[in-house]
Amino acid sequence: MQLQQLASFVAVAETRHFTQAAERMRVAQPSLSKQIKALETELGAPLFSRARGNVTLTPAGEALLPLARRMLADAETARREVAELAGLRRGRVRLGATPSLCAGLLADALARFHDDYPGVELQVEEGGSRDLVRALARGQLDLALIILPLQSDDPALVTEEILRETLVVAAPAHLAGRKPYLRIEELRRRPLVMFRRGYDLREATLAACRQVGFEPRFAVEGGEMDAVLRFVEAGLGVAVVPSMVLDGRPNLAGTPLLPGLTRTIALAHRKDVEPTRAAQAFRATLLSFLTEATREGTLPEGVEAVTEGD
Repeated sequence: MQLQQLASFVAVAETRHFTQAAERMRVAQPSLSKQIKALETELGAPLFSRARGNVTLTPAGEALLPLARRMLADAETARREVAELAGLRRGRVRLGATPSLCAGLLADALARFHDDYPGVELQVEEGGSRDLVRALARGQLDLALIILPLQSDDPALVTEEILRETLVVAAPAHLAGRKPYLRIEELRRRPLVMFRRGYDLREATLAACRQVGFEPRFAVEGGEMDAVLRFVEAGLGVAVVPSMVLDGRPNLAGTPLLPGLTRTIALAHRKDVEPTRAAQAFRATLLSFLTEATREGTLPEGVEAVTEGD
């Protein structure tokens, strides 16, 4: 089984078209078809069904696709790691992060890393924690900032707690009132602006409401972080969000909940793949940045770094 064969297989699986796949791979279609045929012969099963001009995956193809993607991603990581060891002074960090972090302190940490390692390519994928865990498992990310506890039984990740943040109820500043806190029960009477499925904030909010005996009412749902905050600013409802995302939004105010809701952010990577030197350098830069921000008191309100021994 050759990597080129796997790459051709993935190209056909994603385009569902042999000609388009050949163009993407920059090879002649007969050559690509020959690679697919050789792979099928080696595996002992057809990978595609070509009935009536439609190209679809067979059950064997469906089983192979996630494995092939992961093998190709691992091969690319290995190539880059060897290049780094060869002294080429370059590399790549593929980092996943939740929207609240992308909108907050992560930008400053990335800027510091870029200053220290200008030859390293940074790729950032923004998404819900569950989506990022799946991307890590598929080999599409080197590191990810995710929410604990993991909403998965997959034991193949190493996690390192780095931050804790407080969740607050965001509302238009002129409607927030002067109460020092809100009880979760009070959300029963307030329409909520709710994140799309796959966001841990969605699950945390639903779980907190259900724990005190009610299903929340949605004014609108399905948004990403920026959309949710804009909907709240427009007066559609309130939302439970990390306090850090309200920095720089004077039209919004956050009220703590009682009992308090917090969440823990961890840096995660696959257990079966050692992070590249570039990824290890980013981890060191991020932890150093958080240590300095804690010492200087510059972390956003409601955010604290997790120190060893916590």
